[in-house]
Amino acid sequence: MQRIAARQASWEFRKFRGLRRLYSPAKNTGACLAGNDAGIIPDMPPFDYTPPRYTGPDADEIMRKRREFLSPSMFCFYKKPVNIVHGRMQYLFDDNGRRYLDAFGGIATVNCGHCHPDVVKAIVDQTKSLQHSTILYLNHAIADFAEALASKLPGDLKVVFFTNSGTEANELAMMMARLYTDCHDIISLRNAYHGNASGTMAATAQCSWKFNVVQSGVHHALNPDPYRGLFGADGEKYAHDVQDLIQFGTSGHVAAFISEAIQGVGGIIELAPGYLPAVYNSIRKAGGLCIADEVQSGFARSGSHFWGFEAHGVVPDIVTMAKGIGNGIPLGAVVTTPKVAEVLTRRCYFNTFGGNPVSTAAGHAVLKVIEREKLQENAHVVGSYLKERLNDLKSKHEIIGDVRGRGLMLGVELVTDRHLKTPAKVEILQVMEQMKDMGLLVGKGGFYGNVFRITPPLCFSKEDADFLVDVMDYAMTKL
Repeated sequence: MQRIAARQASWEFRKFRGLRRLYSPAKNTGACLAGNDAGIIPDMPPFDYTPPRYTGPDADEIMRKRREFLSPSMFCFYKKPVNIVHGRMQYLFDDNGRRYLDAFGGIATVNCGHCHPDVVKAIVDQTKSLQHSTILYLNHAIADFAEALASKLPGDLKVVFFTNSGTEANELAMMMARLYTDCHDIISLRNAYHGNASGTMAATAQCSWKFNVVQSGVHHALNPDPYRGLFGADGEKYAHDVQDLIQFGTSGHVAAFISEAIQGVGGIIELAPGYLPAVYNSIRKAGGLCIADEVQSGFARSGSHFWGFEAHGVVPDIVTMAKGIGNGIPLGAVVTTPKVAEVLTRRCYFNTFGGNPVSTAAGHAVLKVIEREKLQENAHVVGSYLKERLNDLKSKHEIIGDVRGRGLMLGVELVTDRHLKTPAKVEILQVMEQMKDMGLLVGKGGFYGNVFRITPPLCFSKEDADFLVDVMDYAMTKL
């Protein structure tokens, strides 16, 4: 077994709330880029924290057990996968005590930061009091959180159904729309990802995530992708395709339209401006409901708004959420209007773990932390700064084809030819490996697997942003 090295770097440590360094002074961008040209490896921001000694199995032993006892469908990033054993705010630690800057956030999940003390306390306190009973009995945790969650949504969106994941939330939303409209047809987008169960797999539109099983009743419209799409950033032109699908692919009536405001798995693609208002209008004229999938873009991640759909000036009929709702706790939710919610009374709808007191206590704590720590503001300020620096990097490196997204949900697409937009599938792996070796962890996605997904905890600082860009610059310079 590997142990934590005897010598630990001495890092700056302040009380928890000071770790965010919301308005930290920025480094000189030009100096940083020039420094990397000189071959200087960037320094990670100081952080005076020593993780507890790790005494568990090493990476090789864990990998052996995974291969023997876990599904062969599971895969890892990196040639030599990292063995992550501890987390604190925007940082992760491996079994040797090495620190990494987490720019992936558990796939846009750890919004408040790893092991946020307030969230941990809520979980521990509730677990000591009541770990689980059933929603057939009364308990304040689920009711308190539902009330708080409803207060964050516009209009009459105030009835909450708790689930355990985003897939489950989207499955429920699609079923409710079909019941409410007495119609089966649903329209989704090409390049979308909404889950991996039977209904959500039908709504998902990337072959990598679809098995050859029965998937019915979903039509996939042109993706309003400003970078690779047919009509660039003209959202209204893409919206015509939805109207065509209604007229030529359905009876003229539909159950719903489902979309993310920013496609996560699809490569951090923000839908073209003007698209959602036009589509929502067409769907409602056809008797359908509008479903906003906020599994990745919700809970302040976009910075400018609490929910991704708000940036488009629309109000959906159903909102689904997960990931950031629990900061890592398995929790999801569907929020809709009282009128739509009524459809589930036609039969018995029940979920054993949906609304579990520990999960809902965690979710409520997350909402309080986001508000008290002003994490939405931080996502906007730091995210805007990071995007600006990434665009500066684009000016330097031809391999960067596009920088996109908003807040702390950003994408960097790598291409070998900017004119042809040829996906840099091999090069992104090389850059990713080098960045890991320098202490930076990022995600990867997009249909071609050539997009860096940058979705860190919302406590990310400007110093963290500088380190991320400088490390990416250094790695790209070495290609």
